[in-house]
Order: sequence, then C-alpha cells, then structure tokens
Amino acid sequence: MPLELFAHPFSSYSQKVLIALYEHGTPFTLRLLDQAAPANLQELARRWPIQRFPLLVDGARQWMEASVIIEYLQLAHPGPTRLIPDDPMTALEVRLLDRFFDNYISTPQQAIVFDSLREAGTHDALGVEKARAQLETAYIWLEGYLQGRTWAVADAFSLADCGAAPFLFYADWTCAIAPRFTRVHAYRARLLARPSVRRAVDEARPYRHYFPLGAPDRD
Repeated sequence: MPLELFAHPFSSYSQKVLIALYEHGTPFTLRLLDQAAPANLQELARRWPIQRFPLLVDGARQWMEASVIIEYLQLAHPGPTRLIPDDPMTALEVRLLDRFFDNYISTPQQAIVFDSLREAGTHDALGVEKARAQLETAYIWLEGYLQGRTWAVADAFSLADCGAAPFLFYADWTCAIAPRFTRVHAYRARLLARPSVRRAVDEARPYRHYFPLGAPDRD
C-alpha cells in the first residue's frame, strides 16, 4: 500500500515533507487538503482531531509533525539521500538546525502572516514588531553560521535543509532578507536550485494567490 500524505502544496510544513519524499524518491499519494476535496479534510479530522498537517499514513501507522515524518521516512523508506546523518553528533547538529529554522524563521514569519488575516481592530502591532525583530536576529545569526558552508550541516543536504528551504522562501516574501546578508541569500538560492525543492515550489505556484501579503513576482 503506498504512503498517503495529507497536505497542501502551498503549506511550508507540507513542502518540508514533500522535499524529503522527493529526495528519497518514495512513491506516495497526495491527499490534497482543500475545500475542493472535502473527504480529505474529513479524513484528516478523523485521524488527527487537531487537524494540523502534514500527516503521513503508512498502512496501520500514522505520523504527525514534519520533522518526525522525515525521521520516519529515513527509518522505514530510506532513499539515496541520508537526511539524518549516521554519526550521532552530526545528527544532533542537524536536529538543532532543524529546530532553529522551525522556531526562529518559520514561527515569526507565520505570526506576521496570521496577523494580516485578523479582522480590522484586532491586529497585534506589537506582536508583529517582535516577530520582525526575531527574524532579523535570526538572519544575523544565520549569516555568521553559514560562513564556509554549502548546506546547513556537514556539507550534506539534510533534514535541516528540508525545513530551511520553504521557511526561508516565505520569510523573504514576508520580511525581506536585507542585501547585506549575502550568505543567507546565496544559501536560499542554492536551496531553490535543488531539484527536490524546485519541484515543491513549482507544484505550489497555482496557489500563490493564497498568500495574504501578496506573493512577489519572483522565485
């Protein structure tokens, strides 16, 4: 039975898992979470009442949370790319960078986007200011960290890069990465040039009108 992924191509966390699936070359069926496919939305709610996605179903097993799904894929459906290194210390660094991109790039980026969706009179200007400041601090740290690096850890594409790709992609749309962060821009460009990432980005193109801040005419 093929894997089933409950996801949406425009979702950054869905893209994180899609990139891993494409890196592994693992066959799967996409259960598109869209109003045009209400049965998939109902099945997600039945399987996972919190209704956050992506969710991966593999026979009797199901897995939530993008990082955990990618760990599972390496254990149960390994492919040519080792997304979590065999060396325990290097693997720990990969997980650290994975948390960095989740918590300090994706979380503040999404806070800004979600605020834009609030009704008039309910916006959180202070929260948006703090989110922008956190992104700027994250860019500063990442600029220094990337010195001499091609990928996030150990010069090999990994779990950390699977998250970095969509999160930096949307972060630059939301809170532009300043030109002075040349290493961050170069890293983002390398990510977007990788075939697995480019495929995920291209599959999401038809949904760019969903971006509430207005998708820029680039990337």
